[in-house]
Amino acid sequence: MQGNDKDGALVKEAVHAAVEHFGSSQDELIPILNEINRTIGYIPGEAFDELSSLLRVPRSQLFSVASFYRMLSTKPRGKHVIQFCESAPCHVVGGREVWQAIKDFLKIEEDETTPDGHWTLVTTSCLGLCSVGPVMVVDDDIYGNVDPAQVANILEKYR
Repeated sequence: MQGNDKDGALVKEAVHAAVEHFGSSQDELIPILNEINRTIGYIPGEAFDELSSLLRVPRSQLFSVASFYRMLSTKPRGKHVIQFCESAPCHVVGGREVWQAIKDFLKIEEDETTPDGHWTLVTTSCLGLCSVGPVMVVDDDIYGNVDPAQVANILEKYR
């Protein structure tokens, strides 16, 4: 979204809409950042500048919060985001093999986006679904008890 005046206006509009919706309290910082991320697809630098001005919070603090939470991104992501649980319970029930199958299918590594912009692959420490591990989430769709042979069929649903 960076680069031209039209994109800058869209970023500014997204930031103002999020602040208007959630209020300008620092207590609402995570919901505000989440809304900007959802609207734009990530949180560009211009959004931090605008939000810093509106909330009177240092840009560095905003960036620290945004980069801490895996649900937020400071760089563009693919059309579909795959989150894979890397916690111990998922790992011991075959998570490593499923993780490898995902990477082999997409031909990318963790925190990368496919060249066509269709997929972004991220890990998360826990999705809270340990009883059905290994677990992967594609956008908002949760898949539990995943085995490597299922990966291609699951991901083909999003083509």
